[in-house]
Amino acid sequence: MADAHKLEIFRGLVKFKSNTQKIWGVLILLTIVTAIEVVLGIYKPEMLMAKVLGMSLLNWIFIILTIVKAYYITWDFMHMRDETAAFRRMCVWTGVFLICYILFILLQEGGYVESIFTNGFVTHDF
Repeated sequence: MADAHKLEIFRGLVKFKSNTQKIWGVLILLTIVTAIEVVLGIYKPEMLMAKVLGMSLLNWIFIILTIVKAYYITWDFMHMRDETAAFRRMCVWTGVFLICYILFILLQEGGYVESIFTNGFVTHDF
């Protein structure tokens, strides 16, 4: 069947027999990732509070897990895996660029606001 959907995730490591099973499998995967985020957000382990590139390791874990969830939602539920390679690259690289750009802006502006609160004076007047 030319229009049949691929019924595996993790590049073929987990295979399903029907679309319904695959939807439930992806739902369970996304639920597990969300549960990990919630547990980490509630308990905030002290060992994950170490600073890495200006942010705590816990914040980086949240960002990475959110990107993983967005990837799987796009890949499976929006059928991105069935598209041509050029279209997939165009969508993925645009998204990667925009995510990196927004992270850079948020970190820069957040660092500036934090320095205002810490030092108590404005270094730039926009």
